Amino acid sequence: MGADEVLAAAQLIMRARQERRPLAALPAQLQPQDEAAGYEIQHEVHWLLAEHAGDFAGYKIGCTSKVMQDYIRIPHPCAGGVFARGVHESGAVLRAADFVRVGVECEIAVRLAQDLLPLDAPFTIAHVAEAIGDCHAAIEIVDDRYVQWETLGAPTLIADDFFAAGCVLGPAVARGAVPDLAAVQGRAFINDALAGAGAGSDVLGHPLHALAWLANHLAARGDGLEAGQLVLTGSLVKTVWLKPGDRARMELDGLGTVEARFE
Repeated sequence: MGADEVLAAAQLIMRARQERRPLAALPAQLQPQDEAAGYEIQHEVHWLLAEHAGDFAGYKIGCTSKVMQDYIRIPHPCAGGVFARGVHESGAVLRAADFVRVGVECEIAVRLAQDLLPLDAPFTIAHVAEAIGDCHAAIEIVDDRYVQWETLGAPTLIADDFFAAGCVLGPAVARGAVPDLAAVQGRAFINDALAGAGAGSDVLGHPLHALAWLANHLAARGDGLEAGQLVLTGSLVKTVWLKPGDRARMELDGLGTVEARFE
């Protein structure tokens, strides 16, 4: 795709987001034909988002567990952006009307204490583990802002940040206080009813594999992760779609609890 097509596709995606209008398939000449083109459009979307979404805060990784790969029907991880105004503290009360169709996922989030830059690639899980400062129990907020996401394909979903709509974070837990992220057991509750359960090991075998994938993915594009950035490593459970008034609570052993309500 040429630069003009990339910008035009990004502008259509942004307009749909701002109007909270479900996105249909992009015009044929603007559809990304592969995932590389999808990430090019996503990069442009991030520039457009920065005007009203706040500073770039980090990344979400989607499709890191079998349950999510089976659900989305994409057999490998995909990345999207997270922005400062979409990051909330536990106990947040959010408006369901601010989303097209809001959903939540149960995640382990990490905040980096060190850079992971392209010159240091390739990254192993040992390398990325050293870069983590804090961990959080997290609710990833996702938005099904599509007419029919099942028909759009991975490149277009990637272009639109792969459902990313923000997150809610529990208290920070020092990395050293969590012996093994793979052993973390997580449970999702909606209105106090259990809606799903999983383990850190469901995320590519270990959440650090997801973080290493992201660092290597970005390095291949000449980009990197910076100290202070947040990474949502992927859902332990299948996405739960909400209705106005629902309360979401995620419990992750060793990381604590995180809650939010969607009015």
